[in-house]
Amino acid sequence: MTGKHLRLTQTRIANGIWEGVLTGAANPAALEAMHQGRKLEGLTVTPVQDQIGSHVVTLVIPATVVSEGVQTVLLQSGGEVLASFTLVAGHPLEEDVRAEISLLRAELDLLK
Repeated sequence: MTGKHLRLTQTRIANGIWEGVLTGAANPAALEAMHQGRKLEGLTVTPVQDQIGSHVVTLVIPATVVSEGVQTVLLQSGGEVLASFTLVAGHPLEEDVRAEISLLRAELDLLK
């Protein structure tokens, strides 16, 4: 079941595990995590006791996703993206942050 009734809300990322809550799904079997067109292993969907149609979703983030640059993981059902998260790491990011800080300092100097 996909469409307007499904909702996947991220609750947190901790210790290399993405967590969220899926609502509106009687059978969430079609839920999958994708990175660069490849299906990721480690996705689990557990029904929430006493809440019909609600499930806790967890994804152990594979080491292959943690790479230099910007990496985006899509959580989807039937080709519809329900949620996503992005990891940013590495040397290029450091250079971007330095450039942004330098630009902000220059703008602050103009305001003085």
